[in-house]
Amino acid sequence: MVALIGGCISETSTNMDIISASYKTPQLTYGSFLPAQGAKSLFPFLYQMVPNEVQQYMGVVRLLQHFRWIWIGLIAVDDDKGNRFLQTIVPMLSQNGICYAFIIRIPQLDYVDKMIDVIMQQWGNYEIIFVSKANVFFVYGEPPSFQVLMFLVPFLSVNPLGKVWIVTSHWDFETLTIFKVWDMQTFHGSITFTVHSNQPLGFQKFVQMIRPSWAKGDGFIKDFWEQAFNCSLKMSTVMEENKKNCSEEEKLETLPGTLFEMKMTGHSYNVYNAVYAVAHALHAVYKSRSKHKRLAERERLAIQNVEPWQGKKLDLHWEGQLRKLHHFLRSTLFNNSAGETVRFDAKGALVTGFDVTNWLMFPNGSVVRVKVGRLDPQTSPGKRLTINDDQIVWHKSFNQVLPLSVCNDNCYPGYSKKKREGEKFCCYDCAPCPEGMISHQNNMDACVKCLDDQYPNKDQTQCIPRVISYLSYKESLGVILTIVAISFCLITTGVLGIFLKHKDTPIVKANNRSFTYILLISLFLCFLCTLLFIGQPGKAACLLRQMIFGIVFSVALSSILAKTITVVLAFMATQPGSKMRKTMGKGLTNSIAFSGSFIQAGICTVWLCTFPPFPDVDMHSLDGKIIMECNEGSAFMFYFVLGYLGSLAIVSFIVAFLARKLPDSFNEAKFITFSMLVFCSVWLSFVPSYLSSKGKYVVAVEIFSILSSSAGLLGFIFFPKCYIIVLRPEMNNREHLIRMKK
Repeated sequence: MVALIGGCISETSTNMDIISASYKTPQLTYGSFLPAQGAKSLFPFLYQMVPNEVQQYMGVVRLLQHFRWIWIGLIAVDDDKGNRFLQTIVPMLSQNGICYAFIIRIPQLDYVDKMIDVIMQQWGNYEIIFVSKANVFFVYGEPPSFQVLMFLVPFLSVNPLGKVWIVTSHWDFETLTIFKVWDMQTFHGSITFTVHSNQPLGFQKFVQMIRPSWAKGDGFIKDFWEQAFNCSLKMSTVMEENKKNCSEEEKLETLPGTLFEMKMTGHSYNVYNAVYAVAHALHAVYKSRSKHKRLAERERLAIQNVEPWQGKKLDLHWEGQLRKLHHFLRSTLFNNSAGETVRFDAKGALVTGFDVTNWLMFPNGSVVRVKVGRLDPQTSPGKRLTINDDQIVWHKSFNQVLPLSVCNDNCYPGYSKKKREGEKFCCYDCAPCPEGMISHQNNMDACVKCLDDQYPNKDQTQCIPRVISYLSYKESLGVILTIVAISFCLITTGVLGIFLKHKDTPIVKANNRSFTYILLISLFLCFLCTLLFIGQPGKAACLLRQMIFGIVFSVALSSILAKTITVVLAFMATQPGSKMRKTMGKGLTNSIAFSGSFIQAGICTVWLCTFPPFPDVDMHSLDGKIIMECNEGSAFMFYFVLGYLGSLAIVSFIVAFLARKLPDSFNEAKFITFSMLVFCSVWLSFVPSYLSSKGKYVVAVEIFSILSSSAGLLGFIFFPKCYIIVLRPEMNNREHLIRMKK
């Protein structure tokens, strides 16, 4: 004997190798897998017609990831192979984000008649199959123990169990003829990683021509024929068991797929390739000896005459020929009749892949296997598994909708996964994304933060570009404030024109005409400087607007303070014996006006030299907006400028309030009192409004405060005088002044 082909079960292959290894006889297994590590050293004369089993596990993991199945059940035969399977697959699942809901061990049985007893004894272990939320079961096992599961589920389930069964290449639904009477609807839609197969030329025609009478010295075909067609090929058996006689014209294509398939299956294809691999190796050995014909003839006779019981007496020459056979077998490379290349890798495993097969079980007992994908370990990692989703038929309970197999419902966009304490990482709760963060996919582990120039939408499912925001001349608020500022500028200009035109009248001369002009010009500039606050902030605008506002307003308030003191000095000068006019005169009022403005200018200069304002961008104050603003540089200096203006206003208010009833002609102290009261009220309310506003409304609040306080000064101080000058000119004369004095 020069070679062995078989078997499908790993125990058969390994036990046979113990015997055949003594003779160094090569064994080609067509379906069994060997341990991944150390297999070649333990079984040096064994060749696998299947690829490495770990490749199949990786294919299943990729399949689970492809369909997003992360909560599955594991079912494995209770033996050493099942242990190795679990030791390999459990870490592999965990590393790829997949959890197992349970692990069930199938007992290792040698006889089918023990199934019912074992199932009833261990029913509690199997009950989880029917109650688990997992819709996908990954099953590992070899016959006959694997047949327990095939019998278990239909036996104990009233209705076909709606699950997705993913099984390894060991499982074939046509294993036993007893399946002919079993309801296999539970396994409809199962997915198997079957050994790759193809159809050799003429195979189907050959199967159609098979007859039991061909079997001479081999009872397999006869036994199969009798069991499959429920007939007998012997007359005596017909009489004893009351069976019909086989006509030998029965057609194999009429049998259900669970008993016989007309296409060559993966295991059969491996047997076919194994036979040709041995044939090619023997042919290579024969060619290597053909140069020495006498020696070749002697060796041929030796091979023909050797008996099985004489195996231990093989001489060293025969042993050398077996080494040659191994050498040529390891280097085998040929194309079979199906057009595929057959060769072994360095570990003695066939270089091939797996077919992803979808099993269809029909009520009439017929079975159809449909290739829906391919696992090719030789390609790049990202392309090893190809799946045609549209070709897959799921169990009827799923209504042809992709099954879900998760521990809990998906966390939809806008939520992220939150781990449940004490449970596996696949089980989680869904927590809303924190403010400013989003999740745009299902089942995101954590929400992500938007870029600085983006912000989350209302549902926190996507980032939206922020809108640039500043007080623009193109928007209604900017237009209104601009119109108001320009209008007050024109009014102020008109008042100044009236005073210049009537500069020699008593009402204009009263209370220091020069300071009146300075006050009107400063108010004009106050109204005008508000335009610096409107529009996109630039470097020059940011530097100038607060400085100009602070200095111009201080000039206005200093002028008002000087005018108020002028009233007091005028009253004191009219009293008998008063030396006030001589000792102080205009020098005091001029120095007050100058020093008040000079101090503010000094404060602004320090501000510019230390922490000057600059253009800035605020992306956090308002959702969805990028605020273009002027950063004041130093909040302390900003409020120091405002505080100084407030102190000038308070001093002016106090002096005006004390001088409001002095008996002087055209005494404007009471008007200054009201104007200062308005001014202080506006700026006291400005601070909380300024601090509570955001974006362009901060600028709008300051503009409004400038306009309203300036308008208060203009209205309360100059409106009564303009009324007399324009509408009551008879009151603007010396006679009226003398009459008022009396």
